[in-house]
Amino acid sequence: MASASAQPAALSAEQAKVVLAEVIQAFSAPENAVRMDEARDNACNDMGKMLQFVLPVATQIQQEVIKAYGFSCDGEGVLKFARLVKSYEAQDPEIASLSGKLKALFLPPMTLPPH
Repeated sequence: MASASAQPAALSAEQAKVVLAEVIQAFSAPENAVRMDEARDNACNDMGKMLQFVLPVATQIQQEVIKAYGFSCDGEGVLKFARLVKSYEAQDPEIASLSGKLKALFLPPMTLPPH
């Protein structure tokens, strides 16, 4: 039998909801909220700086939760989790809603530039 780390994590839609809820909850933990606030302050709503400061912190917070579900503890694990969630969004409105909440935690609302 292959080791758990060699197998890609496969979650059912119900399990994906649980993990998404845990990830969202992790962002509200006091130490993570402080880390995110500091990263946002450093980024000053500049999209390039958001990628430089906010995204790595958000990725670390997600990694801490999803590694317990068999995802690798690196950027690839977060991408695999994101793809899995995306695959369930169309068929499950609750997953789509949770996914939207998660994205809103680390992506600024997009405003169109004036013409």
